[in-house]
Amino acid sequence: MSKFRNSNLAFVIYMFIAAFAVVILLVLLTQLWLNRYTRHGDEVRVPDICGMYVEEAQLYLKQQGLSLQIIDSTYSRSVALGTIVEQNPPKDAITKNGRKVYAVMNARMERLVPLPDLHDMSYRQAVASLHSLGMEVDEVEYQPSEFGGLVLDVHYNGETIEAGTKLREGTHLTLVVGKGSDNAATVYVPSLIGKTLTEARQELLRNALVVGAVNYDEPIDGSDEDDKSANDDLFFVYYQEPAAAEWVSEGSRVTLYLSKNKDKKMEAPTEEEEEEFF
Repeated sequence: MSKFRNSNLAFVIYMFIAAFAVVILLVLLTQLWLNRYTRHGDEVRVPDICGMYVEEAQLYLKQQGLSLQIIDSTYSRSVALGTIVEQNPPKDAITKNGRKVYAVMNARMERLVPLPDLHDMSYRQAVASLHSLGMEVDEVEYQPSEFGGLVLDVHYNGETIEAGTKLREGTHLTLVVGKGSDNAATVYVPSLIGKTLTEARQELLRNALVVGAVNYDEPIDGSDEDDKSANDDLFFVYYQEPAAAEWVSEGSRVTLYLSKNKDKKMEAPTEEEEEEFF
């Protein structure tokens, strides 16, 4: 027995047992460290923070044992400025306590875009160019010009603005367009029946026409004047002059007759109504 203990074989066996014990100990220590590092069993459900303001989302996540990190920003007019529009992990995902929620926020300020050079551009090209930048044409003013149909000037709040001026998306502009005196172009009058006043105005502008007189099928008292101007989408076109499918000169005005009754039949106004309107 003493010879075995002193032999090389015994030494090898002892070393193998010692190495095995060390490996087992390392595995146990590693598992203990991993459980502590990953917080095994310490999980939380990710809340929905989309639509929240950044400061609000930070406080809310902190209460849930999470933190917020903004990784990008975008711009959208359909959601409130400064709010969260995307998040990762998504809502209801399971994650570890203390982890970060990565988010994309909507810009805090409205985006400014430079006004393009519209001078000598055709009316239709100008409108398309402005729409691509998120701007709107509210009105068209026609002036005598040798070259009919070309943009002569751009107005904002009644004043001329130069190309390159930075404006907020959604800005409403007025185009000053040349109108030839002898060879004025003719355009097809679209049907506006059933459209709101806002929709009718936009449709006419797309066809190089403008809204003329706006008449209502019942008297509007003084208390409704603000309601009438601020809620154009409450009124619908039930009759128009000139009628749809007629050909008229560019820049012509179309008279609209409106009613809050969307189902009102398309019919000419009576003489009494016309006297009341005018």
